[in-house]
Amino acid sequence: MFGSTSEGTTTVGLNQDADFLSCDHDFNVIQDYAEWELGFRNLLMIQDNTTSPGYCLLQKIRDDVPLPATHVQNECFVKDASGRVLLKNTLYRDILPASHIQHGPSLAVQGRPETADTDYVFAFHCNSLPYEARPWLNRQGIGNWPTADMKRFAANNGCFVVPVGSKVSQKPNLEWRISTSQAERCLMFSLNITQIRCYVLMKMILKTFLHHASEGHISSFMCKTVLLHCIENTHSNAWQENNLFTCLSCCLHVLYNCLQQENCPHFIIPGNNLMAGQFSHEVKALLLERMFHLIQSYGQALLGVQIDDLGQRLQIKLNMLYQIAENIPSKKEKCLNISVGLLRCTATAITVCSSDMLHVSEIIQNSPVTTIQNLLNVLENYERYYREGSKLEQRASSLFTPLVCSTLGTTIASINIQTNNTVPPEALNWLSAGLNSDVASSRLKLASVFYSVGNMVETKFILRDTEGHHDFKKVEPACVCYAFKVSTVWKGFREVAYHQNEKAVRSVRAVCVKFTPAEIHCVPQELKYEMYRSTQDDLLHRDKYKDYWMDWAVVDSLPYLYFLQYKTCRHLQRSDDQQQALANLARTVETEVNLGHRETALNLLGQCMEQENQPNTALLCYMMSLKVRERNNAARFHICRLLARLLSNES
Repeated sequence: MFGSTSEGTTTVGLNQDADFLSCDHDFNVIQDYAEWELGFRNLLMIQDNTTSPGYCLLQKIRDDVPLPATHVQNECFVKDASGRVLLKNTLYRDILPASHIQHGPSLAVQGRPETADTDYVFAFHCNSLPYEARPWLNRQGIGNWPTADMKRFAANNGCFVVPVGSKVSQKPNLEWRISTSQAERCLMFSLNITQIRCYVLMKMILKTFLHHASEGHISSFMCKTVLLHCIENTHSNAWQENNLFTCLSCCLHVLYNCLQQENCPHFIIPGNNLMAGQFSHEVKALLLERMFHLIQSYGQALLGVQIDDLGQRLQIKLNMLYQIAENIPSKKEKCLNISVGLLRCTATAITVCSSDMLHVSEIIQNSPVTTIQNLLNVLENYERYYREGSKLEQRASSLFTPLVCSTLGTTIASINIQTNNTVPPEALNWLSAGLNSDVASSRLKLASVFYSVGNMVETKFILRDTEGHHDFKKVEPACVCYAFKVSTVWKGFREVAYHQNEKAVRSVRAVCVKFTPAEIHCVPQELKYEMYRSTQDDLLHRDKYKDYWMDWAVVDSLPYLYFLQYKTCRHLQRSDDQQQALANLARTVETEVNLGHRETALNLLGQCMEQENQPNTALLCYMMSLKVRERNNAARFHICRLLARLLSNES
């Protein structure tokens, strides 16, 4: 994930896209034949007098020996006048889904309600920096920035190539842009708060005064590049909070000069002019005029920025609008809102990435045994990041690992339950390692394992412990299976988010409980139906990229807790506790506003009502479930099954 969201350089009002880069590691981009590797599809990066600076051609190299390929393999390749077999940059464009729009190298996906738009960029990785970027490693500015460690990181992490040609390219369908996004993100992570604020203000000014819907525009990446050049060429002590306006003015002057000359050199590959071919004469003149007035306003223009109420807030700071001060949220309130957003985003990222990892593992699996090996490989990578990575990577891997451990444990348990109805120590060890992934989901998976082998006493103990961790004043349900918006925020959750760091996701978030088909023998019979929710007609109404979870059994933690309590107490013949659990399940389904899978909870409640010999109530639950989710809902099957049973009893 790249861009402003990962850098912390955006605001709610800027409403910027989320940027994802998907790297295909089956391809190995090399700069000389010494980097050729057996077992990969090797592509030689070519830069000659026909390619634009910062761009390259990709020549196909044979898979068996490091020699140029001579045959065009398929329509993704073309042979040029020199006989070189080159990869076209249109290969992803040809498989573009209808919901995606091509924007340069990225596929833009318009956000669902309450979600940001998303840009996906497909890329290949090159282990070394391009030759034209290497002089940057020895370049030293006034401020002794970037540091030697940052440049070492850039050199060690190489670059990407992404499928888009230069605006002034002679071969627009064959050129690939060289991206140093990993190095740039490292630089952005090193900025102080004044430098970040300066960049955010530039983007606000850009969006307010310099936005132009015509064929050319100043991009936020140009603003970022200008900022990096300014930091490199000024003393570090200039970037202080009380000097923010001077720093902003400096950046705007440099941007104005770049526009005048139509030359904004890429920070790491200065031969790549970001403004080449971007502006017509008319657009350039218009933008220069607007920028001139901005610079001449000496900061007055900032009062006209409505994004995040910036102008209004500045006026209050300048004692110009006392009377509206009470309508502006307090600093504590703003910090609370930001903290809640950050904690939610962290929890969402953990859950989404874990689900995507399971989905990819499921696609490539041949059996649950293969799934286990895939999960072990993932954990090995997380361990390597924790051992050798940056502090950020260490913290991220520590948050990802428990969810994977929990799924690994249930997958191992599922295999053994199928063969001999036992839970091996290895499975319990992995499940124990994953218990603190969040408030409830991993504990509930452990309880499901014991329930599946008939150990009701241990199941009841785990459920009691899980319920004890669920503080109703703090814990927030978390569903990221689809664009579900949490409608309320508990006061306790806000306070925890404000006072604690990212590890708080383990104590105040209850994510969905997810079982993949590889874990099916750990799933209660009533929940297994969710894995078969879709008819052939329903499949036509699914997004194959986002709705893969519909082939799993997924349920919110709290209703699943009460459902398991009901089933366990029923087996133990604890009728009072059984009825209390049923009442809790019914109350949760009716009153909890933040359930992401209310239809599944209603299906579970309906089956409990059937077991209580209340078929009419059960039928009502299934009908309500269909109102929540009309398609891809196991309620249809339950209705047919229940009606068939009732008719059979009558006959």
